[in-house]
Amino acid sequence: MIRAKLFKGLKDGTMNMRTIFDDEKIKIQTGKICNYCGSSDKLALDHIFPQKLGGKDDAENLIFACKSCNSSKGKKDLIEWMNFRGEFLPLMIIRRYLKLTFNYCLENQIIDKNIEELKDLELSFKIELLPTLFPKPYKLILNIGEM
Repeated sequence: MIRAKLFKGLKDGTMNMRTIFDDEKIKIQTGKICNYCGSSDKLALDHIFPQKLGGKDDAENLIFACKSCNSSKGKKDLIEWMNFRGEFLPLMIIRRYLKLTFNYCLENQIIDKNIEELKDLELSFKIELLPTLFPKPYKLILNIGEM
């Protein structure tokens, strides 16, 4: 229900995602560290949506990553890589990924399509991998108040 309200609000303009200014502010406050593991060694810029998958070479799509994480992720979709590692990435990274996904869908006029209609299209992300649930530890924390 919350997701449906957020989607409706984003679509009709009554809710806004954080701006690029907010993302840049977080990057400045965080400093130069790998956004995946926190390392400060051998940093490079990584594309959240890989260029091979059509990701743009702009600030919204770029984050710092250490050589190890950047090599490991390679040209994989971020969520695909996250699943491969068996980890849930930091919320800021997931938020940026979802923001890029939302903007891509708006720009390409596919926001109203369901996942089945989009599976055969070449997208900058793998739509079937978009997270719809929190990992179990997060669910348990959220459900404590319901006991």
